[in-house]
Amino acid sequence: MPDSCDYTVEIVRRRKSSPGGNRKRQPAQAAASPKAISAPWRLHQASGLQVLQLIPFTKFPWLVHGFSTRVGGTSTFDSEKVLNLSFTEWDAKENVLANRCALQEAIGAQEFTLSTLRQIHSDVVHAFSATPGAPCKGDASTTNTPELLLGTQTADCVPILLVDPKKRAVAAIHAGWRGTLRRIAQKTVGRMQMEFGSKPADLVAAIGPSIGPCCYEVSADFVTKFAAQFPDATEFFDEARTGDEPNPLQWLNMKPPGHQPPPKNVHLDLWKANRSQLQAAGLRAQNLYCSNLCTGCHRELFFSYRKEGAVSGRMMSVIGLRGS
Repeated sequence: MPDSCDYTVEIVRRRKSSPGGNRKRQPAQAAASPKAISAPWRLHQASGLQVLQLIPFTKFPWLVHGFSTRVGGTSTFDSEKVLNLSFTEWDAKENVLANRCALQEAIGAQEFTLSTLRQIHSDVVHAFSATPGAPCKGDASTTNTPELLLGTQTADCVPILLVDPKKRAVAAIHAGWRGTLRRIAQKTVGRMQMEFGSKPADLVAAIGPSIGPCCYEVSADFVTKFAAQFPDATEFFDEARTGDEPNPLQWLNMKPPGHQPPPKNVHLDLWKANRSQLQAAGLRAQNLYCSNLCTGCHRELFFSYRKEGAVSGRMMSVIGLRGS
């Protein structure tokens, strides 16, 4: 799969058949289980679903939130029932709608209006005071309006939920490598400051399951891309290679210049990149919570575009405010 792929860029058309055909999903490298999830995180079980939640968020009685898993649901993927929350080519619309209702019921948001975006891997942030008439293009949304449930869809990209306990405002962010490079998380904090008067030091952030540095292999030129934007970018990679370093293999193999193997790939840590970005925006380190759950490793709980391909399902991370 090309390294430039952001996992949710497109849905590849396929023949009308059961999702995955005869392809069997390979066993997860390190199958996640409820035991793998510990405080300050928990797996909330309701309506036949398992929803990942941040315990500090549950302390606010006026807040609902959750990071969906693949467990439960009415969709069928590789002969198993899954909670697919995106309108994909392989799934029926009625299944997706039923799955979304089940998710809202599981977190106690049955009466909320779900608001999602047409995600385009951008730095576009929308502030909603009411439910938009149609899905807007962008990758983050924020609101202080009760009973409006903000949602972001992922299958490897980083979902981030923000809460301002003092102003009672929330945000949902979709941060793939492109969005991270464009500082989507930092710009969402800025939008909350502008719209609601939020102080970054008051914000609490939950970074949900996504592709981890263990599984996210990218081309070496990503180091250059990130170094152009972030002073601490070398800390986001396992090796700070740019692809321009001398390659000793050309001499060992007695190959002339121009015929040596391509530069070695590197592993990118999007969790660390977004944590750094949020701290640069003014959030306090003690208010940043990362699940550290890799979607590529833990496929018993999560969908992974990189591991399962374009026909993978989609998860949804949601957050909203209860009415008074």
